[in-house]
Amino acid sequence: MPRDTNLILCPVNLRHAKIDTLPYREAIAMARRRDAKLLVTTVAPEMERNLNIKDSRAFWGEGLENFVNAIPADGIEVEQIVRLGAVHRQIVKLAAERNVDLIVMGSANPKMQDYILGTTASHVVAHASCSVYVVRK
Repeated sequence: MPRDTNLILCPVNLRHAKIDTLPYREAIAMARRRDAKLLVTTVAPEMERNLNIKDSRAFWGEGLENFVNAIPADGIEVEQIVRLGAVHRQIVKLAAERNVDLIVMGSANPKMQDYILGTTASHVVAHASCSVYVVRK
């Protein structure tokens, strides 16, 4: 018997968001089919390289909100979260904390022309306690 899917986590790398919306669009479609809530997250560095960014959570939170608003998820409850730290660790940690049923994420940097699984996706697949759906670019 298939498990219920109540909460889907979709990590978004805002540095690639303009050219890579496929994982988020797939997460929306899955949430719609499964009548699930969608949790969208981005992970910001703990120490910003850009000295003009004074408040990482606010800066990346605004970027995440703009990303989510640009791709309507009509009829789906969407929650946005900004985390700070190592991307691969924060995705796994958030999934465990929120008891996520499924993670939908991209496979690698969309600018790369290879077909390998990226290091972040590899770590999440290996360490998440829930199912992980990796979207190929």
